[in-house]
Amino acid sequence: MKQFLKVAAVAALGLISAGGASAQSALNEILDSGVMKVGTTGDWNPMSLRDPATNSYKGFDIDIMTELAKDLGVEVEFVPTDWKTLVNGVVAGQYHLTGSASISPARMKVAGFSESYISVEMYPFTTEDKADRFDGYDSINNPDVTVATTLGTVFEKNVREWFPQATIKVVEAPARGFQEVLAGRADVFITSNIEGATLTSKFPVVRVTNAEARSPTAIAMLLPQADQVWINYVNNWVKVKQTTGFFEGIKEKWGL
Repeated sequence: MKQFLKVAAVAALGLISAGGASAQSALNEILDSGVMKVGTTGDWNPMSLRDPATNSYKGFDIDIMTELAKDLGVEVEFVPTDWKTLVNGVVAGQYHLTGSASISPARMKVAGFSESYISVEMYPFTTEDKADRFDGYDSINNPDVTVATTLGTVFEKNVREWFPQATIKVVEAPARGFQEVLAGRADVFITSNIEGATLTSKFPVVRVTNAEARSPTAIAMLLPQADQVWINYVNNWVKVKQTTGFFEGIKEKWGL
């Protein structure tokens, strides 16, 4: 399988080489340099987590990117980024692709996406000691409620749309909205079912009662918008790995 995917990459470049376009593809650069650069935030548990002591990464995304690099026959280099500059980094060529990111119309204007391999949905959370204050979304949308969120995330956009009457507190990465709630500086945060499951197992936080899931969102890798050769390769890689059960195995490993 690994050899097949590497041969497929070389073949794809051979097809476009006749047209003089190979130098335009990140795929060509990756194969020539032997390094695939991946932008990742390291703050989305259990997708991407950075250990400050060792500067190493682990998580669902990390396993996926490591496998992609392995099939290409290259090394993987994780490039630190944050949510507000995640898209800019791939547009500016600071990395060849990113880890998991929500597919949104705003991002699609300037960047490409791979095939989706997982989806999430959003919920509001609060601490156990404040759980009785809230019952559904309307109970959050009040000026005396402080909702914390992280700048540049899809969560920030959702918070502003769902709770226009609430007091919104925006923090910048590496700070996170849930940390503000745990510290008592805010009352509510929203996050995905994926991260939420991890947080509720580690901290005294709970979903807000009678707050149904919102904004089901497909997740995929961000790629340079104009680089169709690289996009095609990654898309076909995703399809091949889906047929082998690779993604399901990684989901099971990380409890997704």
